[in-house]
Amino acid sequence: MRPYVLQGHTRPLNQVLFNAEGDLLVTCGKDSNINLWWTDNGVRAGSFDGHNGVVWTCDITYDSKMLLSAAGDSSARLWSMETGEELFRYRFNEPARACKFSVGERQAAISTDPFMNSVSAIRVFNIAEDPRDMLQTGPDEVITLTGPRGRITRLHWVDNNRHLLSSSEDGMVRRWDVETGKVLQEAQLHDKQISDMQMSVDGTHFITASPDRTSKLVDTQSFEVLKEYKSAAPINSAAISPIFDHVLIGGGQDAAAVTTTAAKAGYFEARFFHKVFCEEFANARGHFSPINSVAFSPDGTSFVTGAEEGNVRLHHFDADYFTTNWDRV
Repeated sequence: MRPYVLQGHTRPLNQVLFNAEGDLLVTCGKDSNINLWWTDNGVRAGSFDGHNGVVWTCDITYDSKMLLSAAGDSSARLWSMETGEELFRYRFNEPARACKFSVGERQAAISTDPFMNSVSAIRVFNIAEDPRDMLQTGPDEVITLTGPRGRITRLHWVDNNRHLLSSSEDGMVRRWDVETGKVLQEAQLHDKQISDMQMSVDGTHFITASPDRTSKLVDTQSFEVLKEYKSAAPINSAAISPIFDHVLIGGGQDAAAVTTTAAKAGYFEARFFHKVFCEEFANARGHFSPINSVAFSPDGTSFVTGAEEGNVRLHHFDADYFTTNWDRV
């Protein structure tokens, strides 16, 4: 399983993300760049240029026509995936961090960080059929949800767009009512911040990642912790395989201490756990700094990792991965 090493960033990666078909990959990082790659050969298809600060998160529409990005330059932007053109810019007084299209892509949720006298917030906007129409009318904000004191790191729409799930720096996961703006449910899942939260394919459960060295599989409705995966180093990102009972986690020793650490001792490899038995059965080495983001392709045939050193590694599984009886390994 030889990976493609994608070198399009000069600073640490923040997120790696596949589109719904799995033929495109989007990467964003602290160098303000958003890059688009072909997944079959690792060739760069283009980039989305315009942000002036760190780009924290991105999201792609189901038809791969639009991209939404949230950045530290106090803006979130809608882009055309076909041309790379900026269609619309949401301007804030605070840095933007998490962003997510609703199911159907008629709305977008964007979180902003606490800044000066502002607390963290989740802002929900309607998206016009042609986003360029909003250049005349301005952003159509539906509601602002006043968040916790800490930053909101990830957002997900659930329950037919009636509710939002958020993960935050205080280790909490919350369920928000989009109509009333109230918190319906919350759970303290981690002792430290939740750095990543990814949904399963069917939306019944999600996985979290935290520097407290644990990753947890959680029921979407009850917030009950179903499984826990432990590491010897902080975990920055975790993903759920769409085809097997496998979980992928990435992380490593804190970036501030990396220069004094051998790659093997820093736990910089991507690690595979059995989802049910919580046992590590494989790992993929290659990065020489902490992995900040991991993702499975929608068809489960490949995975990607993005790290602190600025490299993205795209792996396509070998044939024996699909023929092995993993429950007996």
